[in-house]
Amino acid sequence: AEEQGMTDAADAATNDDIARKVIAIIAEQAMIDPAEVRPEATPEQLGVDSLGLVEAVFAIEEAFDISIPFNANDPAQSEFEIENVAAIVAGVKRLIAEQKS
Repeated sequence: AEEQGMTDAADAATNDDIARKVIAIIAEQAMIDPAEVRPEATPEQLGVDSLGLVEAVFAIEEAFDISIPFNANDPAQSEFEIENVAAIVAGVKRLIAEQKS
């Protein structure tokens, strides 16, 4: 039952305007339908390579007028979590809150 709760939480966390826009951008890079983008999916699972990820990050920055601390050359050392869609959405929300306040 716990896993179901996680899924519900993830679904809720990826079901608002910000999340939808982020998912649309990722889906565009993955060349898939946004409906196919699961919160727990990694960029790799969606078929987004490192270049696509950089493009997505740029597109997200432009869409929300934020600056994302993402180092394409060393993603693991970036402050921005990219391990899955939910983490990307959460990171974008945090940056919007920090940079728009």
